[in-house]
Amino acid sequence: MLNVIQLLPDSIANQIAAGEVVQRPASVVKELLENSVDAKAKSVQVIIREAGRNLIQIVDDGVGMTETDARMSFERHATSKIRSSDDLFRIRTMGFRGEALASIAAVAQIEMRTRRAEDELGTLIRIEGSDIKAQESISCLPGTNLLIKNLFFNVPARRNFLKSNSVEMRHIIDEFQRVALANPEVAFTLFHNDQEIYNLPAGKLSRRIIDMFGKSYREQLNYCEEQTPYVTVRGYIGKPESAKKARNEQFFFVNNRYIKHNYLHHAVIGAYEGMLPEGSHPFYVLFIDIDPSHIDINIHPTKTEIKFDDERSVYAIMMAAVRKAVGVYNLAPSLDFESDVNFLSGGRASQSTTNKAPVETKPNESNNPRPIMPSWAMGSSQSTAGQPKAERVTFRSDSLDRAAGGNSFDIPKKASATNWQALFEGVKSTETSPDEQKIGDWLGPAKESQPIAPTDQTESEAVTIRSRVNHIEEISAEVDDENIIQVQHRYLLATIKSGVMLIDQKRAYERILYDQFHAALTKRNGVSQQLLFPKTVTLTPVDFQLALDLREELTSLGFQFDELGQNTFVIRGVPTLTTGENEEELFANMLAQLRVDTGRLKLDRAESMSRSLARRSAQRYTTRLGPAERKALIDQLFASSNPSYTPAGEAVTTVLTLDKIAGLFR
Repeated sequence: MLNVIQLLPDSIANQIAAGEVVQRPASVVKELLENSVDAKAKSVQVIIREAGRNLIQIVDDGVGMTETDARMSFERHATSKIRSSDDLFRIRTMGFRGEALASIAAVAQIEMRTRRAEDELGTLIRIEGSDIKAQESISCLPGTNLLIKNLFFNVPARRNFLKSNSVEMRHIIDEFQRVALANPEVAFTLFHNDQEIYNLPAGKLSRRIIDMFGKSYREQLNYCEEQTPYVTVRGYIGKPESAKKARNEQFFFVNNRYIKHNYLHHAVIGAYEGMLPEGSHPFYVLFIDIDPSHIDINIHPTKTEIKFDDERSVYAIMMAAVRKAVGVYNLAPSLDFESDVNFLSGGRASQSTTNKAPVETKPNESNNPRPIMPSWAMGSSQSTAGQPKAERVTFRSDSLDRAAGGNSFDIPKKASATNWQALFEGVKSTETSPDEQKIGDWLGPAKESQPIAPTDQTESEAVTIRSRVNHIEEISAEVDDENIIQVQHRYLLATIKSGVMLIDQKRAYERILYDQFHAALTKRNGVSQQLLFPKTVTLTPVDFQLALDLREELTSLGFQFDELGQNTFVIRGVPTLTTGENEEELFANMLAQLRVDTGRLKLDRAESMSRSLARRSAQRYTTRLGPAERKALIDQLFASSNPSYTPAGEAVTTVLTLDKIAGLFR
């Protein structure tokens, strides 16, 4: 019987290893940047063409290599970091497995020039698919210059699985940002198709963050540090009001190595408890310095996942560090214990309006501070019993307070009784009945819509839109239009034959807006509202590339924008369904949400964009609705494609039957 087990050739073994190490061009950029940092480079230049498909060039001024080291660096498991098994638990450098260059050489054409500063000549090596084509001595600058050409040229199937240039470039920028943040003392530059994307000079971490993300981050950066014998936490956190819906600006570094750790992210979010809007994530760049013997980084090929031997302690220290920074920089609201707000005199107002020296008084004098008793706490024998009801007003508007020249406790009661008419000036002229309130054309009541006479342009268009689900139509028909109640600006209650139907107001708007946005993208007929004053928005390089890639779809929705310098757009128009919002925030937040949804869900562009914009726009519709608006909302909801659920599968309506209601009283 013949033996069937044999050793794989090195070229095939390298290609197998490349399947884990080199997943896309961004993987190559990450490995080569880490090698440059390990080589003690002070300046690193990254040049990309066609999102890394044609060329990835890394130029550094590190220590360089000898001719023998240059040749050995392309062998499998060749490394200068490890000499014994004990070294695995003392690793502080980036690359250590010795698989990166060998794996890259197996699936690309490589040309490397390297020289040490003390050598007169350098070394040139050319490799194609693990085969060495040339090795010679040349004259070159100190450091290493690596050119990776035609990635996956010998593995066409892998090359076909690459995404579009904009998507691959976003991954490259992500890897570049992580390495640049971890090493602020090194200067980095990034070029794509001869266009400069980043030019980051060496400096402090705070300057690196501002140079990378924009000047707007200058005001939100707050230093965070906590030192213990076990672990040290340092870095910067953002203010709660600057938190964003998308989770794409959170960075953890353990011994200067970028990691992903949901457990530690939960600790940071816990430190912000009560200060963040629902679904928002704060900005942070946090470094964890710990003895390498307490962590295991050799559990994933990309080394972005690690294990701590005592995760609970790291969790507690991380939360304490962030919570301390939140308190030190007054990010959380605090109580002013020095202001005597419960006394008529001696309070903040009296202290701020006079700088005179305090006058010594006796306890029994009339100007001694007296506590104010609210009207509900006074007995029938109090002096207010004989006063008119109008003179017992306790709370007044800020406008009256300012008119009196002091705080609310110093205003005579007579002022509140005589000036109450000022509160209602101008109200009568603007009051209208709920039925007369102006309602947008897209959300008008069904009974107000008039049939349109068919013309040449409208013959093929449907006049009415009906639900595809018969039982939903029946429930909609049962709704009592006169008894639709709004609860806390969040829910609608409508009586039907079987009981009571509850509708989540925000989710209902999300479903309606989604259908309209998706129709605009599909039919390419989105309507744009021109801005009287164009708005300028500056994005991160990742979102800037995403906007360029989605320009056609964004235009179909109704956005009109032009490039204005590096990473900057000028917005000239927005979709009509989003008017009234902050245009810059709408555009930036939608792109950030798109990036998250695209990476998490397997959706086409129209689906992803419609979901993101509908979710973003529905936030502003938790407001008071008049009777006509409530009816119009229900009509539009039941005319949508799926009235029961949002695009993300969340319930929009629920029915409390008479039996369920009766069960609540048993």
